[in-house]
Amino acid sequence: MREISKNVYKKFLQTESKAGIILIFCVFISILIANSSLGSYFNNLLNLKLGIETGGIDLNFTSLSWINDGLMAIFFLYVGLEIKREVVDGELKSIKQASLPIIAALGGMLVPALLFALVNIGAATSKGWGIPMATDIAFAIGILSVLGDRVPKSLKIFLTALAIVDDLGAILVIAVFYTSDLHFTYLLLAAGVFAFQMALNYFGAKKLIYYIIPGIILWYFIHHSGIHATIAGVLTAIAIPANAEKRKYSPLERLEGLLSNPVSYVIMPLFALANTNIKFESEMLKGLTNPLGLGILAGLFIGKPLGITFASWIAIKLKIAKKPRLATWKQLSGVAMLGGIGFTMSIFVSLLSFASPLFQLEAKFSILIASIISAISGYIFLNYLSKKQAPAIVKEKSKGEKFSGKEKLELSL
Repeated sequence: MREISKNVYKKFLQTESKAGIILIFCVFISILIANSSLGSYFNNLLNLKLGIETGGIDLNFTSLSWINDGLMAIFFLYVGLEIKREVVDGELKSIKQASLPIIAALGGMLVPALLFALVNIGAATSKGWGIPMATDIAFAIGILSVLGDRVPKSLKIFLTALAIVDDLGAILVIAVFYTSDLHFTYLLLAAGVFAFQMALNYFGAKKLIYYIIPGIILWYFIHHSGIHATIAGVLTAIAIPANAEKRKYSPLERLEGLLSNPVSYVIMPLFALANTNIKFESEMLKGLTNPLGLGILAGLFIGKPLGITFASWIAIKLKIAKKPRLATWKQLSGVAMLGGIGFTMSIFVSLLSFASPLFQLEAKFSILIASIISAISGYIFLNYLSKKQAPAIVKEKSKGEKFSGKEKLELSL
């Protein structure tokens, strides 16, 4: 089981690295379209109604809604599977393994949210405090993949686990704080479907179809309940069995493998294309200096690395956790800078935070700028540190501590 999980993680890391590069490309394409003569046609396409509305069934939404509510539910299903795999047999399996990324993630969520809230006290945009809380896994890992062996593998695992915990935090924030009026009839129906899925798990049902079909019904009920529909993906992930026999893939790992490419190469690129079509105007630069823009910039570029680094320092100094192997404090702070790449989840939360198209546009632009600055600064800093990596590690080793054979091999690379 452990070896299978390592293979799944390796594939996940490789997929996310490529996906990050594709996402960057899609962002540029979307911005180019928005600022060309095709912009109005693209907006019309996003607002095109698709679906059916008959009797008591309402499934008639715009293309943009199908992407943000429908396809993103599959993205959240995938994220939920990642989280469950890591908890069952991965980096989050034990308190000792999970403590550093969990504590670092908490610091990386609380400090940005606090900075945003302080900047936006009394402003109409104060509801957007959740925007700078999450790290975009694909973009962050994409930057680390460009650095290659210049960054210790332990830091890549740390950042991945941190981003997964970040996603879990963002999911909880969305479920609790970013909901519209609740419709309890639909909530009860949704609870019944989820209970049915959990019962299937309890009685040992292994076929994925037994969970996917109820998951679609669960999505419909949650969509109409007032809670954001993407939560259905997370609940379905919780229900899918992960207790595989040795040397066999569990239903969870099979579904994660099936969703890996569609999520990374179709759903996330479509989300980027649909939600970063920002038409640049001179007034937008002023948006960076208003409370909303300043809150996002401060939260992502300052709050994220500060929160991650400080929380990690406390956890390690109190001996609650251990520093990633072969990593220096400077390298850890460099990876924390990459935590400021909020992109996908930050944009998603901004869409839930504001009904005003102006606020949404300003938030997207600020997220884009903050993410670019975080990516560039993190890359430059880590690349600079890589030239002094081995000497710094040797210096940080205590005098009586010896290098293991594996560490000597990694230092020689």
